[in-house]
Amino acid sequence: MDEAIKKADVLIEALPYIREFRKKVFVIKYGGSILSEDSIRKGVLEDLVFLSFMGIKTVLVHGGGPNISEKMKKLGKKSEFVDGMRVTDKDTLVIVEAELNELNKLIVREINEIGGVAVGISGKDHGVIRAKKLAAKADLGFVGEVVSIKADFIEKELKDNSIVVISPMGVDDRGVVYNINADEAACNIAAALGAEKFVLLTNVRGVMRNPEEPESLIGSLDLTEIRSLIDQNVIQSGMIPKVAACIDSIKGGVKKTHIIDARIPHGLLLEIFTDQGIGTEIVK
Repeated sequence: MDEAIKKADVLIEALPYIREFRKKVFVIKYGGSILSEDSIRKGVLEDLVFLSFMGIKTVLVHGGGPNISEKMKKLGKKSEFVDGMRVTDKDTLVIVEAELNELNKLIVREINEIGGVAVGISGKDHGVIRAKKLAAKADLGFVGEVVSIKADFIEKELKDNSIVVISPMGVDDRGVVYNINADEAACNIAAALGAEKFVLLTNVRGVMRNPEEPESLIGSLDLTEIRSLIDQNVIQSGMIPKVAACIDSIKGGVKKTHIIDARIPHGLLLEIFTDQGIGTEIVK
């Protein structure tokens, strides 16, 4: 009986959040090694289906770096990176697109198997992600940066109560296809849709004052505090681009962003529908 009462208390705690977020847009970015782990992926997709059933318009943008690197290794092709960006020649671009398409189909199929309704989109299709060649110190080949997002196309798919699953490929005005960083694609999509929330699912708990001390998790930050923590080297290395994506989305009009650990069972729901939360929220 006590356990049942606790479950009811959790539902009551979630009620005001469900009321507040119904019919709002959430954009979630999911990628890296955590995308390849079946049990973690199943939990994340269950959370997405729950959000959809609660009337939240849900967009998932996925990466696929480890899958791409593994495929290239099998084909005897070496992966090259410059400043964390994959050097993408014509042959690599074919591999990138094929692997992202396979992941997209897998995610859509698993969402449908859980009981949700999902539609998969490559960012290059219908000009959803309009891109141009990334200006960088070195020539990265077919690596692009976002120019614009065709928000009305995504919104049309969301009207059918579908979870929209997007792979980060872009295309320019001449039809040239580019490999886009998934964090960049996701934060631009969130801004273009005027999303209520932009959530980065990672393999770390959030922003930590000391990565070795779980209790040092910082639950909430604003933009001024973030700049200070970067100057103090509290935020560094791989966390910097994640935080930068959050900052860009907020500057683009997103109301609140979150960095959470996808390995925590149903961490997405715990962050959004409980008072305490389990990750780091970043606000203006």
